[in-house]
Amino acid sequence: MLNSSDRIQTTHAGSLPRTPELIAANEAREFEDDGFTFRRTPEFEELEAAAVADLVARQKAIGITVPGDGEYGKAMSSAVDYGAWWSYSFQRVSGLSLEGSNIFTAPPVRSTPGNVQLTSFTDRRDRNLFPEAYNDPTGGVESGSIATPFPSTTGQLKYVGQEAIANDIANLKNGLEASGLSEGFITALSPGSGSRVINEYYATEEEHIWAWADALREEYTAIIEAGLILQIDDPSIAENWDQINPEPSIEDYRAFTRIRVEALNYALRDLPEDQIRFHLCWGSWHGPHTTDIELKNIVDLMLEINAGAYSFEAANARHEHEWRVWEDVKLPEGKLILPGIVGHATNVVEHPELVAERIGRFAGLVGRENVLASTDCGLGGRIHPQIAVAKLETLARGAELATARLWK
Repeated sequence: MLNSSDRIQTTHAGSLPRTPELIAANEAREFEDDGFTFRRTPEFEELEAAAVADLVARQKAIGITVPGDGEYGKAMSSAVDYGAWWSYSFQRVSGLSLEGSNIFTAPPVRSTPGNVQLTSFTDRRDRNLFPEAYNDPTGGVESGSIATPFPSTTGQLKYVGQEAIANDIANLKNGLEASGLSEGFITALSPGSGSRVINEYYATEEEHIWAWADALREEYTAIIEAGLILQIDDPSIAENWDQINPEPSIEDYRAFTRIRVEALNYALRDLPEDQIRFHLCWGSWHGPHTTDIELKNIVDLMLEINAGAYSFEAANARHEHEWRVWEDVKLPEGKLILPGIVGHATNVVEHPELVAERIGRFAGLVGRENVLASTDCGLGGRIHPQIAVAKLETLARGAELATARLWK
């Protein structure tokens, strides 16, 4: 895994805006009989391969030194389908169906001390605090949608996405080779996030999580064996806090979360940490986020995950101040951090001087060689494509400024 030994490397958190052609092709696709798996065609795969190669080249031209495939291989059912990063897994894991309830229609669930449970997505505490804002289509909150049908677990989970992940790998490797780049990453869902679908098969919640770990390990292994960087996307570590009613104690939440950390480490067992990076986020939707858990309460759990690098939000107004956490927390030897230096939650494009300043804060605390400048979360679907490009450009320019100052 590239570090910043001689300059500040730049990357991003995964999703990037699709091209108009890819969006149109996605929207024209048909579902299989299960109602949520898209049919793949040679024509679509050819379009997707060309789009990924072009995307990698554009990232290099902008100044992104560790590019990804933009999650182009993760099927969308609309141009602003925020659920693509998650719902792609439904098409790669058997044992799911639309027969039962889902996380959006399920009734509210109340937790009690020592018995923490996730409630429905529509019963989040942030939503309950700002009902008028969340229900106002003109209010600027939730500016997109999760359009993909969400299934439930109704049978034994098993990975069946071998062809799809092989396609993702081939597209990114071809793009990297064509652009003369040495390193790139592909994102994959965590067991804790996969298991947030309704469980109607396994005897316990923990059994359900570990079944997801067994299924997803095959995808993790394929990415790593291809020589690429695996990024684990796991909002469940931080975002679940907002989906528990009423607010739990920190101790109860940490116990609830530790199971998810252990399941992920089980899925990553014996895989090389220097090819794994972990992405922590607070859900990333456009909303107040007043009920986000503080990083200081879970940073040690994050660092227990068997990864070589850790990505987290650090640019948005709710979490930027948390760079100071690293004044008290020691980054383990040989590990890297990928803090969000530009955000997805505003259309305002950060100034390169601010980007350099943010990078400098982290470099001063954990060492310049251990910081890669990244984005808070995926930019695809969150902001206009033109603004997303401008944010990546300012990220690269700011990293150049920071490099000149940190290596002077």
